[in-house]
Amino acid sequence: MYKAKRPFLKFKRSFRRRLPPIQSRDRIDYRNLSLISRFISEQGKILSRRVNRLTLKQQRLITIAIKQARILSSLPFLNNEKQFERAASTARTAGYRTKKK
Repeated sequence: MYKAKRPFLKFKRSFRRRLPPIQSRDRIDYRNLSLISRFISEQGKILSRRVNRLTLKQQRLITIAIKQARILSSLPFLNNEKQFERAASTARTAGYRTKKK
């Protein structure tokens, strides 16, 4: 059998070495807010594993720690700044919807 070789196909390798997002000395815990806050988006959502570059086990531990911190009120469930901006914008348009007497 004939195997076709692809001489022009080259794999791209990144020369810049990235540090892993979680060091071995870092403890994944609900009390470590500086570590946990790196894995939450601006809107307050937990970022995916692909974005975080974490292993499956690390992502599970981060998710559990974030949820525990939210329940204990260390972290907010939502980012309140966006909520206030939305409330202010709806207040301006609410005046146009009222009936004139």
